Amino acid sequence: MAGVRIEGARVLLTGASSGIGRELARELAARGAVLALAARREPLLESLAQEIEASGGAAPAVLPVDLSRRGEAQELAARATEALGRVDVLVNNAGGGVGGLIASVGDRDEGREAFEVNLWSPLALIRALAPPMQARGTGAIVNVSSLAHVSTWPGFGAYAATKGALTTATETLALELIDTGVHVMLVYPGPIDTAVQGETRLVPGIERMIGRVPLGDAGEMARRIVRGLERAAARVYYPRRVRMADLFPALVRRDGRRLARRTARELDPETRAWMSELVVRTGSQGDDLTRQAREEWERSRGRAA
Repeated sequence: MAGVRIEGARVLLTGASSGIGRELARELAARGAVLALAARREPLLESLAQEIEASGGAAPAVLPVDLSRRGEAQELAARATEALGRVDVLVNNAGGGVGGLIASVGDRDEGREAFEVNLWSPLALIRALAPPMQARGTGAIVNVSSLAHVSTWPGFGAYAATKGALTTATETLALELIDTGVHVMLVYPGPIDTAVQGETRLVPGIERMIGRVPLGDAGEMARRIVRGLERAAARVYYPRRVRMADLFPALVRRDGRRLARRTARELDPETRAWMSELVVRTGSQGDDLTRQAREEWERSRGRAA
């Protein structure tokens, strides 16, 4: 299958207000794409749109949306189609999550919202936008997932489950769209130097798992996604070592059990009690604890939160 021609492509990009999404918007616009930018934080979307236009790119459509709410994705698809005329490329980059032990999160609202953002909203957008792509015989769907379901950690189970489900759905979608002209691509970011690293490091022992892979750069992640589109890649990994987790999941899981056991033996009773009660929303609109951690990480990097 031929890759996507970025120049002139009409792209709906979710999670565009910060991190990988913001860098991806800049990269796509620099190569001539026409964008519809979607995220919760409208002021950040507006500033990004102004930056893109000032740099000579086509003025993006700004579409504020809360994808943790059922029905918002379907409405977003309609708004993007109206703003762009058609959607050639759908990038499901928006993500959110919940922190807490499986027995604490259970089926609470925080866990259900994580599934809405990370699974159901991407599937709703695909349902709305894939059929028109098929009818035209061209298009691309990019789902930004994670290998958290392979290299998970205590307190990350619900989030890992959302990404595992998205991965399986994406792999199936790729089979279903063979020879239709619609390309499906999975993106596996490893630890990337974005605000999410602040909240991730709230979890005891997590450095033992993620510290083995050097932090990647969000701009480089964006460039690799664009190159993947141009080359019709099935999967994009970054940093490079992340690919090993996909190739050798049994080894990664075994190592994870060893590290988790070591961490559990070192936890004091107070930390155990704290972890057993902790359930927090993560992401840009998360709870106070995670928002503060994100802001502190950004400040430590000399960036605005």
